[in-house]
Amino acid sequence: MADDCVFCKIVAGQIPCEAVYEDEDVFAFRDLHPGAPSHILIVPRKHIPRITDEQDAEVLGKLLLGANKVAEKEGLFEKGFRYVINYGEYGGQLVMHVHIHLLGGRPLSWPPG
Repeated sequence: MADDCVFCKIVAGQIPCEAVYEDEDVFAFRDLHPGAPSHILIVPRKHIPRITDEQDAEVLGKLLLGANKVAEKEGLFEKGFRYVINYGEYGGQLVMHVHIHLLGGRPLSWPPG
């Protein structure tokens, strides 16, 4: 756990959230400022700052599998959904802890922004 990481604090239960899924490697919770009817953040329990950290490939794979379970649980499989992973300043990464945004529940436009 990184002491100054908001997602690490959420995973540790130090900051309240609406959890929707958790397993040994993954924790998922509803975004406080949703961009869609279903907007869930899926994070690894382990603090991984960047999606490019190849030494954590196994955990990153489990992160995607966990995101699939959340999408199914949310009932998004039939009509579809979007995963977003932001990386770095230009990619819009605000929290330096890898996370997947799961967005669904309405038609999503392209390009995103």
